[in-house]
Amino acid sequence: MAKNNKLTPKQAAFVENYLLDLNATQAAIRAGYSKRTANEQAARLLANVSVAAAIAEAMRLRAERNDVSADRVLRELARIAFFDVGKAFTPEGTLKPLSEMDEDTRRAIAGLEVSALYEDGEQIGALSKIKLGDKIRALDLIGRHLGMLDSKITVRGDAENPLTLLIKAVQGSSFNPVVIAGDKAA
Repeated sequence: MAKNNKLTPKQAAFVENYLLDLNATQAAIRAGYSKRTANEQAARLLANVSVAAAIAEAMRLRAERNDVSADRVLRELARIAFFDVGKAFTPEGTLKPLSEMDEDTRRAIAGLEVSALYEDGEQIGALSKIKLGDKIRALDLIGRHLGMLDSKITVRGDAENPLTLLIKAVQGSSFNPVVIAGDKAA
């Protein structure tokens, strides 16, 4: 972590420990703050402009060092979301060796298990199992990134909208919705 002269040694220790697991309370304890007040101290430290700036800078440097970017994360999600399982198999229907799979196919595979099959002590074949990344979750995250899956419902003041009519009936005729936001999932 880069030195920040605006931080006390305890604050610097908090920043360093916070980066370990992003758990502010545990970071405060590891940095030497009292267990009894660690939660309050952690909240205060995260609200401190200098501490927040040091955390942001350290996270930026870590992302740069590890070649992590929003583009790269989105690219990996796209590999999983749009993966064609047929690309992992030969025309005969057997699993291709990893060396014959293209990079996108290899990156969409979350796990691979190969077991030898024996009969009378002689290997007669192999059983290969692949576990793929969660396609639905990847599509959900991409959709949210693109703003396609907004969890808010917006109702505009359409006088004939059934929801508007119901709200008017419940609250009285003075109801004039401009925007009402609610959670679709609820």
